[in-house]
Amino acid sequence: ELKNTSGLLYPPEAPELQIRKMADLCFLVQHYELAYSCYHTAKKDFLNDQAMLYAAGALEMAAVSAFLQPGAPRPYPAHYMETAIQTYRDICKNMVLAERCVLLSAEILKSQSKYSEAAALLIRLTSEDSDLRSALLLEQAAHCFINMKSPMVRKFAFHMILAGHRFSKAGQKRHALRCYCQAMQVYKGKGWSLAEDHINFTIGRQSYTLCQLDNAVSAFRHILINDSKQPPAQQGAFLREYLYVYKNVTQLSPDGPLPQLPLPYINSSATRVFFGHDRRPAEGEKQAATHVSLDQEYDSESSQQWKELEEQVVSVVNKGTIPSNFQPTQFCLSRYSDNSRFPLAVIEEPITVEVSFRNPLKVPLLLTDLSLLWKFQPKDFNAKHGGETKELGACNDDMIGTEAIAEFLINSEETKVARLKLFPHQTGELHILGVVYNLGTVQGAVTLDGIDPSVGLQTGKFVANGLSVRGRQDLEIQGPRLNNTKEEKTSIKYGPDRRLDPIITEEMPLLEVFFINFPTGLLCGEIRKAYVEFVNVSKCPLTTLKVVSKHPEFFTFGGNTAVLTPLSPSASENCSAYKTVVTDPTSVRTALLSSASSLDFGLGTGAQPEVINVPLPDAVLLPGASVQLPMWLRGPDEEGVHEINFLFYYESIKRHSKMCHRVLRHTAVICTSRSLHIRATVCRSNALEDEEGRGDNMLVFVDVENINTSETGVKEFHIVQVSSNSKHWRLQKSVNVSEDKDTKLASRERAKLCFKAVRCKNSEENYTFADIVFGNEQIISSASPCADFFFQSLFSEFKRTHVQSPPHASQRAAKQSFDETVRLIQRCNEVDLNVVVLWKAYVVEDNKQLILEGQHHVALNTVGKEALSFPQKQELPEMVLLKFFRPESTPAPARPTPEQLSNLIKTSLHYPESFNHSFHQKSLCLVPVTLLLSNCSQAVVDVMIDLRHKTTSPEALEIHGSFTWLGQTQYRLQLKSQEVYSLQLKACFVHTGVYNLGTPRVFAKLADQATLFETSQQNSMPALIIINNI
Repeated sequence: ELKNTSGLLYPPEAPELQIRKMADLCFLVQHYELAYSCYHTAKKDFLNDQAMLYAAGALEMAAVSAFLQPGAPRPYPAHYMETAIQTYRDICKNMVLAERCVLLSAEILKSQSKYSEAAALLIRLTSEDSDLRSALLLEQAAHCFINMKSPMVRKFAFHMILAGHRFSKAGQKRHALRCYCQAMQVYKGKGWSLAEDHINFTIGRQSYTLCQLDNAVSAFRHILINDSKQPPAQQGAFLREYLYVYKNVTQLSPDGPLPQLPLPYINSSATRVFFGHDRRPAEGEKQAATHVSLDQEYDSESSQQWKELEEQVVSVVNKGTIPSNFQPTQFCLSRYSDNSRFPLAVIEEPITVEVSFRNPLKVPLLLTDLSLLWKFQPKDFNAKHGGETKELGACNDDMIGTEAIAEFLINSEETKVARLKLFPHQTGELHILGVVYNLGTVQGAVTLDGIDPSVGLQTGKFVANGLSVRGRQDLEIQGPRLNNTKEEKTSIKYGPDRRLDPIITEEMPLLEVFFINFPTGLLCGEIRKAYVEFVNVSKCPLTTLKVVSKHPEFFTFGGNTAVLTPLSPSASENCSAYKTVVTDPTSVRTALLSSASSLDFGLGTGAQPEVINVPLPDAVLLPGASVQLPMWLRGPDEEGVHEINFLFYYESIKRHSKMCHRVLRHTAVICTSRSLHIRATVCRSNALEDEEGRGDNMLVFVDVENINTSETGVKEFHIVQVSSNSKHWRLQKSVNVSEDKDTKLASRERAKLCFKAVRCKNSEENYTFADIVFGNEQIISSASPCADFFFQSLFSEFKRTHVQSPPHASQRAAKQSFDETVRLIQRCNEVDLNVVVLWKAYVVEDNKQLILEGQHHVALNTVGKEALSFPQKQELPEMVLLKFFRPESTPAPARPTPEQLSNLIKTSLHYPESFNHSFHQKSLCLVPVTLLLSNCSQAVVDVMIDLRHKTTSPEALEIHGSFTWLGQTQYRLQLKSQEVYSLQLKACFVHTGVYNLGTPRVFAKLADQATLFETSQQNSMPALIIINNI
């Protein structure tokens, strides 16, 4: 029996109950309209009696009857249901009946598509007293939100999470997991990282409780690999949960393959592979070659220069050709290098792999027992057969030694590189697959109040919290995108990247180079002697040691005739870098001659001066042996900081199929400061004969200026010697001899020197060296190092000035003949004379006076044209006028200039400067004059002398009277190459006075040409004669 709240009980025959029973009978026979009327009448009676329990029941059934009436004459009275639910819950305190009423009403509302009202009704009944009931109601409400006309997806997910939470509290783990998984489908990939983390964490825990370990691992993995915004403490908790679950998973199958770990992140494309040993550091005065290391940044321009240098030396070694299988040496492979070919590594030499790790979490990660994972296939490249494939080399140290890092700490949100090494002990093919390590956390590793948790990094020992798992991560590197063919351009294709697949080759020699007393600062042109130590640290002898550089003029090991003394660097501290000889102080400054061939200094025909042989004793460096060789350096002519690259090339005595040679790199940084600037000019001498009776000599003017600034501590420069080097000319003596032994130049001072130059015996091979000494010691300019730097500067000058354009295809024989004629005439104006100025500088440094030595070179090529020791930089104008021009259809043939034509023949008049004659006795004064003609060209020249020249210049007319030439007025001669001809003339005077005898006109042309290029030859200078009467 039902009782209302006031304890009122109706007897069975009460009319209120009779009406209620009648309503129930009508409801049962589906007479819903009459049932509704009866329920409605009973409801009023119950309410009048305050029988709330009976009234709520009548309201509930009335609402249902109204809903079930066919044709729906009246709308569903939802307020009846709400009143009934409220009465059950609040007045009657009967939650079971309230639940029943809510579920019934919700179904009615859902059938009328009133999902919003149904959801509100379901949510309203949730409470804290029953988790299971609340979970069911929240789940139903969530389904109402998703079934709406415009689905409310986020409300669905939110209420599913609430339902899952209540299921979990009620102990219904499976239902809780189901709710969270459905909610995850909504939140996944929307950027709601905190919500995702919470859901994944709960899914992980519930899955682990239900022994669904794979799902648990997957859920925890997602928490860790996404960029989390959780606080450090929460991330630490997630990580510990993950490690705990992972450990249980691995314990189920301890012999299975290593699992893939999600942390830390690995940037595979940033992986670098380095082949070779770490170089030994510098020891005292020894400076090790810079070579290549993982600490150096990649520079594409520098990489290209090294490649060109290697190609150059390989071409020289292979007699001008580069082998088809040539592979440029790459010590360090990265994302920028060419990784399309299998790299070569040498047996017993380490392979270092640099792996870039990133910790995305705000808590430190501790990796222990970190090492590389590899696969190796032994092969004997000589026998041409393969071996069996060996997997995971941790247990095969006899094939590949694996170095492990015991502890590797990565702080919060840190990117850190680990360098892992392999030591191959057999030849074959190696494939580096990835890394293997134990992942763990550091105890108490949370940053609090700005305190860095990585303070333990200094000691190298970290306290783990006892939780770590063993796993692996693969290194998968994608090659560069292909973009060559049309097919590759229209599709996405990637090439191979083989940096992790080296081929282990046979034993090769290994060179180490040390520089002793190598300077960092020099004066421009300064000569300094250093020493280079070559050490073979391998078990194979090495040979064919060469060095190649783009700046061969910077250094030399000495020519073939160089005497390698002194033997040790300490013995040479106070010695000159030059080979010197004491000269007789009473000797006049005349040239001391010597000769040398460019072949002695490695600059023969067809040789490349950039490639220099290193003069090893017996041309072999045995295993473990070392040798010290002197190396002379010359400061570059341009001031500033210079980077000079040396590439040392060497081979093994035994020829290998895979690796033919090895190289070692060194970059020297030299800072040069200004010293001297030299200008030189050569012009023809008026005197045709020298002391030896030969014609054709010249004057060389050398202007030396001290442009050094006082910051370098240089007190003054002394010009100690001027030398010349040429196959055709040589300096003979100094013309402006001063009383001082040598020429001293303080800052910004300038000295002018003048020398006489004469022709020397032509030689196809040997250069004539002439030394004019200003002090007591002669520097032998034809010996090392003076001659080395001269020949190198000669080559550099040749490269700079003789870059000729290729001939045009339509040249004809006539034009070639024309060009040869022009060349012959132009050659008359050319000299091949090189001047070397040797100097000493006195430097005060730390209250000590040092003496520095050096040399500057000037190449004189053209008569009358100024040459400089170093070309001045011309500043470009800010704005240049734009010029429009029409290109010529046919280029005009090159014609020699009048100045060049006038130098075919050199003329000189020999006569007395003053002539006494008695005009009283004889009215005509006859003076003998000798006209010397010298052919300056290398061809036969026709010469015509015309004496009928009358001067009309106003200066000549002012002179009292004139003179005439007696005898033949025209002469026609033919002069052979370099021939000197003497023509005897007579001049006739009728008055005393000063006369100019330089009136003969001289015409010249090449013998095999008609009238081509005929022109008047230059008169050298006014030839003045004084006629006196006695």
